[in-house]
Amino acid sequence: MNVLLTGYKGFIGGHMLTALANAGHNVSTYEWGETLPSVADQDWVVHIGAISSTTERDVDKVLKQNFDFSRQLYDASRTSGVNFQYSSSASVYGLTSTFQEDAPVDPRTPYAWSKYLFERYVRDNPSKSIVQGFRYFNVYGPEGEEHKGDQASPFAKFKHQAETQGKIKIFENSENYLRDFVHVSKIVDAHIDFMRKSVSGLWNLGTGETMSFLQVAESFGVPVEFVPMPDVLKTSYQTYTCADMTKFNQVR
Repeated sequence: MNVLLTGYKGFIGGHMLTALANAGHNVSTYEWGETLPSVADQDWVVHIGAISSTTERDVDKVLKQNFDFSRQLYDASRTSGVNFQYSSSASVYGLTSTFQEDAPVDPRTPYAWSKYLFERYVRDNPSKSIVQGFRYFNVYGPEGEEHKGDQASPFAKFKHQAETQGKIKIFENSENYLRDFVHVSKIVDAHIDFMRKSVSGLWNLGTGETMSFLQVAESFGVPVEFVPMPDVLKTSYQTYTCADMTKFNQVR
């Protein structure tokens, strides 16, 4: 099949590009600022390109790339009858403790709002083609996160600290901060698997299990140092995420 992949230079996008090519698909690519290939020539659009920083505070910038462009790409796909996959985020749940797809949401950052607004746009503007959205939980992987800096997964950041400093710094109370960490391979496999299914919807994409930040840090076998959480994170920091995978597993 012909597939247009956005965000191919990113961490998840890079793994997605390799997997799609290995699966035998003819892949066209797009990164923000490049020339967008023809949508009409595609069988699928896999849209995962976005400003992924949860600490980005330039609202106009985030909405322009994450919402406005996503809406334009989705509309072009609808008009051309092209199937569409897109990445959303568990950040839309905010500080809630219920992680079902139909549960109330609580977006706390421009990034989370941009993702939720696009979900609503898709819901309110249905397509005759297949449309599949995935709320990623905390994605990590073996390589490709180097460019993400503070936005890299704890696995990547802690590994770098362990190798370069011989110790790992984590926030105070990190033993109580539990997240659903999902390997990037599961994200990629889900996208490709669902391309073979004639079903539209929005699904959580995690593991349904949690691990504390302290457990992740201690797995590297070096001393752990606790530091205060910056004030800028305190009102939006998710202390607990755990994907309810019931709906996903019913399709999978």
